[in-house]
Amino acid sequence: MEKNFKITTPEGLHARPSTLLVVAVTPYTSNVQLSYNGKSVNLKSIMGVMSQGIGPGAVITISAEGVDEDEVIRKITEVILSERLGEAC
Repeated sequence: MEKNFKITTPEGLHARPSTLLVVAVTPYTSNVQLSYNGKSVNLKSIMGVMSQGIGPGAVITISAEGVDEDEVIRKITEVILSERLGEAC
């Protein structure tokens, strides 16, 4: 399962929002990937997420594969929307 998001924060995905996403998905067993600009990283890795250099206006894809993939995507959507990091697209 996957979902696309447009990052709307003026700073992009800097340390704080990246940490929020990593913390949100860590308890789940599914493999969760963040893809941007042709490169995918493990969303459970803060260094991986930060290495992407995701700026404002970027469109990212979050994909999850595993027994709780639906729950993971719902949680990520909740965090991105409630923290005003971006919007689903």
